[in-house]
Amino acid sequence: MSTTISPNLKEESAVSKDVSAKIRFGVDQVLANCPDELKTKRVGLLTNDAATTATLPHPYALSRQALAESEVNLVALFSPEHGIGAAAADGAKIGDVKDLVTGLPVHSLYGKNFAPTDEMLSEIDVFVIDVPDIGARFYTYIWTMSYILEKCAKVGMPIYVLDRPNPVGGVLEKAEGPLLDESTFNSLVGRWRIPIRHSLTMGELAKLWNTEREIGAELTVIPMSGWDREMLWEDTGLSFVPTSPAMNSGEEALIYPGTTLFEGLNISECRGTSFPFRGIGAPWIDSMKLACWFNELGLEGVVARAMTFSPSDSWYKGESCGGVMLHVTDRDLFKPVASLLHLVHLIWMHYPEEVKWAEYPTANNYTGADHFDRLIGDTEIRQVIEGRPSVDEIRGHIAKWTEVGDWSDRVKEHLLY
Repeated sequence: MSTTISPNLKEESAVSKDVSAKIRFGVDQVLANCPDELKTKRVGLLTNDAATTATLPHPYALSRQALAESEVNLVALFSPEHGIGAAAADGAKIGDVKDLVTGLPVHSLYGKNFAPTDEMLSEIDVFVIDVPDIGARFYTYIWTMSYILEKCAKVGMPIYVLDRPNPVGGVLEKAEGPLLDESTFNSLVGRWRIPIRHSLTMGELAKLWNTEREIGAELTVIPMSGWDREMLWEDTGLSFVPTSPAMNSGEEALIYPGTTLFEGLNISECRGTSFPFRGIGAPWIDSMKLACWFNELGLEGVVARAMTFSPSDSWYKGESCGGVMLHVTDRDLFKPVASLLHLVHLIWMHYPEEVKWAEYPTANNYTGADHFDRLIGDTEIRQVIEGRPSVDEIRGHIAKWTEVGDWSDRVKEHLLY
């Protein structure tokens, strides 16, 4: 069972009447008009430092602090990957801590447990989710939500999702596959059959899964107001609050569905630089040649610029790397997954002796095996790329791989905006 509570804000706080003053997140709706259930029952909250308010009590207030100081009976916190501070290293196991902001206990859902335990749930009566997503299938926060949905349904606990913008927009025509092959893959970078760029909000995903997967949770989604599907983050008028250590801007979020695929190769995706996920490189890459090869493809909405960089973290720490920075020239035409698959193919074509598929150990995949396959959601794609087909041949493959099938039909009844 899923319900949606329509926005019904009380008097606005005194904020400037620009675009950002029109945006209200789900948490702002609760602060303005709190459901009785959240006042009278013990509330647990999945959140982190990236979850802030849009307006109440003021812009960029920490969601958990604002809720703790409101009518909400907040008694416990839960954290996804990167911890309550949204600052722990990618894939690092997170332990339970005490929150320095509210003084409440924080139960980690990225480490020993990926779903709340019975013991954790014994402390609360209602589960609330308020974390941001960035619109990509392999961003783990959505899958933490999926485990919570299943567990709350099993024990009969009500669950609220406080909705937030998808920073790369919600236009379904811009969704990009592949759709995950869930008969082969089930992990925190993809459990179920959705595209890489899915074009939904957290609340919409929750509604979809609760129905499509027949989870049966007692789900309530608190929607936003002032957001529409055409908006990217820069259109909200709000500053981008980093959602994880290497996700620092809306531009990074737009390119991320493609560049993250390079986690599965022995190539830096520019972690440990001031421009993570906006480019790639390695010591053995000729930056000028790679930029030229990529731009000769004539892909819409993006160009590559040759660059040299030295990452302070991850692959090739402290080494000089040649690579390319990607510049989005038309956000409406840019296809991040398709564009970066072309770049993967170019590197396999021109550097067959140097490039390799790489392991990527995380708390959810201790060996790091098959990481590219887990990210892309398919086993055939890696095999085709290894065969180094021609540029013309790969165009056809990529066009087919990035199709989303009946995605629009599957989700249309669950759209909130």
